Amino acid sequence: MKQEKPMSSNTSLPFPDQQNSRNSMINIGEFILVSTPIGNLNDFSLRAKQTLQEVDILLCEDTRVTAKLLAAYGISVHMESVHEHNEGKRIQQIISWMQQGKKIALVSDAGTPLLSDPGYRVTRAIIEADLPITAIPGPNAALTALTLSGLPPHPYMFIGFPPPKSQARQNNFAILKASERAGLKATFIWHEAPHRLLDMLIDLKFIFGDNRPAAVARELTKKFEELQRNSIQGLIEHFTHTPPRGEITVLLGPALEEEEVSEDDLDQQLQGALKTMSVKDAAALVATAVHLPKKIVYQRALELSKK
Repeated sequence: MKQEKPMSSNTSLPFPDQQNSRNSMINIGEFILVSTPIGNLNDFSLRAKQTLQEVDILLCEDTRVTAKLLAAYGISVHMESVHEHNEGKRIQQIISWMQQGKKIALVSDAGTPLLSDPGYRVTRAIIEADLPITAIPGPNAALTALTLSGLPPHPYMFIGFPPPKSQARQNNFAILKASERAGLKATFIWHEAPHRLLDMLIDLKFIFGDNRPAAVARELTKKFEELQRNSIQGLIEHFTHTPPRGEITVLLGPALEEEEVSEDDLDQQLQGALKTMSVKDAAALVATAVHLPKKIVYQRALELSKK
C-alpha cells in the first residue's frame, strides 16, 4: 500500500471564520447602473449590451419600454419593475438577491438612471450596505442639450422637472434667482412635459426677465430633433405657433449683463404675482426673486393691492 505523504509543516489552512468570509465574498453579487438610448437605439454601447446579456436580473422603470430595447439587440434576461411607486418596497429584496450572488442591472426608460428617474433610493441603500456597485455611462438628454445649446457649458445646474403648478414653479425659480443675486452664475437645465412648456416659459420670463439667452431641445437623437435658441420671449412666440411634442429639455443661460431692479420692474413683478396670490405670498415671492428686504416689498405690494 502506498504511504500517504505527510503534510508539509509550512502548509497553512484558513481558520473557519476566514474560510466563511472568503465564501461570502465569492457569493456577493454586483449592482450595475446602465445607461440606455434617449431616442436612437444605435447609441446603445457594446459594453451596455454585454452587461445586460450577463446579468441575472434587470430592474426596469417600465418593462414594456425596456422589452423593445432588449428585442432590438436579441437580449433575453429576467426583468423586474422598479418605479417611483414601489422602489422603497423593493430594496430589501434587491439586497437579498445580491447577498445570494445575483448580478443585477438597473435601467430607466431612457438615458442615465437616477437623473429624474427612479433608482436613487435603491442605489443609496446598496451603497450603505457596502455592496459592490458600478455604472455603464452613456446617453444623457441634459448634457446633450447643453452641448448643442451654445450656452456656457460650465458651471451648469441640472434641476430635473420643475413643479407642475405655476405658483410652486415661480417659487422654485425665485429661489434660483435669489441664488444668482448672491453670486451663482450658471446655466440652468430642466426637463419639461410638452403640454406644460409654454406655462413654464411664461413663469421663467416672469421671474428672470428676458435679458438672457435660452434654448429648448426637443426629441434629441431622434428623427425630428429640434433645438430652438432664442430669448425666453422668442421661445414663447415660437411654441405658441408651433405646439411642442416629444421629450423636452429647457436651458436658461446667465444674464447678459448685471441686472438692477427698478421701481417699474418691482411693480410689474408684484402686479403679476398679485393676480393669483395674497399680498403676503406675492411679497414673499418677489422679495426672494429680486433679493430685496421683505418689509419693503410687502409695503409696496400693499400699496399696489389697494389701487
